Amino acid sequence: PPRVSEKVTHRQSARIGSAIKLPCPVEGDPPPLIMWTKDGRNIHSGWIRFRILRMGLKIKEVEADDSGTYICKATNGFGSVNINHTLIVIDDSASDRTGPAAADGAETERSTDGLSEKLVRPRFTHPTKMRKRRIERPVGSSVRLKCMASGNPRPEIVWLKDDRLLTAQEVGEGRQKKWTLTLRNLTPEQSGKYTCRVSNQAGEINATYYIEVIQRTSSKPVLTGTHPVNTTVDYGGTTSFQCKVRSDVKPVIQWLKRVEYYEESRYNSTIEVGDHRFVVLPTGEVWSRPDGSYLNKLLITRAKEEDAGMYICLGANTMGYSFRSAFLTVLPDTKPPIPPIFSPAYNPLPWPVIVGIPAGIVLIFGAALLWFCQSRKHCPPPSAPAAAAQVMQSSHRPPYRERERGCAAPASISSSPDKDCIASMNYEEYLAQQQLLLSHPALPSKVYPKIFTDIHTHTHSHVDGKVHQHQHIHFQC
Repeated sequence: PPRVSEKVTHRQSARIGSAIKLPCPVEGDPPPLIMWTKDGRNIHSGWIRFRILRMGLKIKEVEADDSGTYICKATNGFGSVNINHTLIVIDDSASDRTGPAAADGAETERSTDGLSEKLVRPRFTHPTKMRKRRIERPVGSSVRLKCMASGNPRPEIVWLKDDRLLTAQEVGEGRQKKWTLTLRNLTPEQSGKYTCRVSNQAGEINATYYIEVIQRTSSKPVLTGTHPVNTTVDYGGTTSFQCKVRSDVKPVIQWLKRVEYYEESRYNSTIEVGDHRFVVLPTGEVWSRPDGSYLNKLLITRAKEEDAGMYICLGANTMGYSFRSAFLTVLPDTKPPIPPIFSPAYNPLPWPVIVGIPAGIVLIFGAALLWFCQSRKHCPPPSAPAAAAQVMQSSHRPPYRERERGCAAPASISSSPDKDCIASMNYEEYLAQQQLLLSHPALPSKVYPKIFTDIHTHTHSHVDGKVHQHQHIHFQC
């Protein structure tokens, strides 16, 4: 958002007739738009003595009425900030000293009796602003006639029209103190010769203006001056086109931009004029100027290459229209491109993908390995149980024929390990058999000198959801 970038003195003072600049040091991204107000009224281009600069407001030929509260408001899409100024206008014409001694800063000369000061003849203090003595204005406009002067004692000023003294109502209350005669809403009857007469005890001077108020006629607008003019702007910079139109009634001022054939797809709608197509641009406020003309500006911010081209200012009223064109050139971007953090060929993956892919591969490999191992354990070689059955049969004695007959059928099917007699014997049966073998009196004592028992229980969980549990019983006689 906008912020104040420098310290500002909020209380400003200026003398009548001087110039002053009220600062507005703000910055932001994007650059903020600046708007000035005086006592709540917007300041625009119609205020001919006021000029809005990039970092402040400049006031020329300060008058007493210029005193008041000024606010600079800076706004962009992220916020706004205000800077307030209080302007005090000082009228020191009563103490003007224009003689050589006063210019050198010396004390005012007095007469020998010490009762009176040196007399100074009146003189105009801003003669360069009084050069234009013949002025033409249309009906309804306004004009300002200036006769700023100094002297000792302070001179008096009176205004005459065609050698007739103007009354206080005609001059306006308080206008004489500003050395300016302002005529508003001019009518043809106000045409004539206007004279300011400035005098004091030391002498008198005067200046004459000739005012002609032109009766308006219904005609189409006319673009006055040289604007708009061809403009060049830096890439990313800000510029503007200005259009000044003279019209009997308030005209419609519109800006157009010529569209090349390859750019038509960028715009929703275009208009065709002759052999070219144009797009209508948004238009700001149309300001009325004191000379009877109308002003409008087209602002272009953060200029890009596509902003370059031909722009047209079109002024129209009920009687017709006039237009004038100008070209905008946008200089190429001189800033070096920012190098990318990663190489163009490298496309970084998010960390869940980086972790998930190896984990998935490991999980799949582990499941396959587990399935393979379970398959091998579930189908042992058929020769093992057959050998165990043969050992059992060879070591049995006649008292155990019944047990052998109970196991004869399963033992004969050596190719089916799941039905093997030894494999199907549980732990209790095995212990009972061993005790029977050891306690039988007819059994030689050295047939089974020592018995080693080793029982392992295995549980297998298969992929298809089945749970298989069996025991391995190992013995040695």
